[in-house]
Order: sequence, then C-alpha cells, then structure tokens
Amino acid sequence: MEQYSPPVLVTIVGKSGSGKTTLLEKLIPELRRRGYRVGTVKHHLHDFDVDQKGKDSWRHARAGAETVIIASPDKLALVKKTHLEMSLAVMKERFFYDVDIVLAEGYKTGSYPKVEVFRASVHPHPLFQSEPTLLATVTDNLDIETGAPRFKLDDIISLADYLEQTCLRPGTRTERYKNCPPILRQTDSTKKTTGP
Repeated sequence: MEQYSPPVLVTIVGKSGSGKTTLLEKLIPELRRRGYRVGTVKHHLHDFDVDQKGKDSWRHARAGAETVIIASPDKLALVKKTHLEMSLAVMKERFFYDVDIVLAEGYKTGSYPKVEVFRASVHPHPLFQSEPTLLATVTDNLDIETGAPRFKLDDIISLADYLEQTCLRPGTRTERYKNCPPILRQTDSTKKTTGP
C-alpha cells in the first residue's frame, strides 16, 4: 500500500465583499465534477455557535462537554472547544484525511498558497502584489498586475484547470482516500449504521 498523503491546501483570500464565498460556491462543484473530493474551512475571527439553543447537543456543551458530536447515518458535526486557535495544518491532518483538496476561506496572513479574489469595482488595490504564496488572482480587472496568473471572476473552468495543473498531482483523485489508514477510511460499500 502506498503511503497516505495529506490533501492539498489552498486559501481563498480577499477583502470583505470581494466574493470569496461566491467563488467557492462555483469552484467546489467544478472540482467535484472532475472527480475530486473537496473540503472547506471558513475562518471566523469571533466566537460562533453552530448548534441550536435548547437542543440536546447544545445542552451537552452548555453543561461542560469539551467535545460534542452530533451524528446521523448520513453526516456528523463536531463542536470542540479549543483553548488556542487550531492551525490549518492541524485541521488538515486531523479532519480532512478523505479529501484531495481543502479550500480555506480566509487565513490571508498564512504561508499557504493563496488565490485572491479582487474586485476593482469595490476596492482600489488587491491585498497581494508580488507575493510568493499567491497562486492566482481572480478579478474583474485583468489589467491589474499581481505577479500571478489572473482569471476573470466567472472563468471557473480556467481557474479549476490551473489548480488541477499546479496543485493536484496526478493520481490524487481517489488514491489518496483508498490509501489512507483503514481506521480512517469508510467507503460507501463498507459504511455501516450502528445504533446507540
């Protein structure tokens, strides 16, 4: 068996209102159409609550549980209290073992490869120009010079082609999942539902 290799990580960065989430909503299905398994992370600077007040899992956390998992036959959600912000590297290794690429919205100060979404109609300047970690700029102004390839906001196919050529090595589509440690692997054919 080949050695398990972690997924590729690319951050999607840009100023507020530039269209990062909109880009992700278009890029994710295009990568999925090509056979890639995609994971995402949304960086948030403040506290947040993903559970519903009064629900059992919310009550578990309120009672003091450090980690709460909400599980059903088709999906699960994990809420874990952290005392320090978890790094992207740790999240990538711990939670994204079964995907080919992780797209993280935010994390503009990190050293991971970046795709910046820049709208000249909204902001005067991009965040990055001649930044070594800048993979590409997705923009409404192809005349802006950033030192990286530029793509139109609606040219998702060309952006996906570029990410596929530069980030997603041949053979990563399903081999990464098949070659991850068996304890972490759960394919549709081996998925079993166990009750409480």
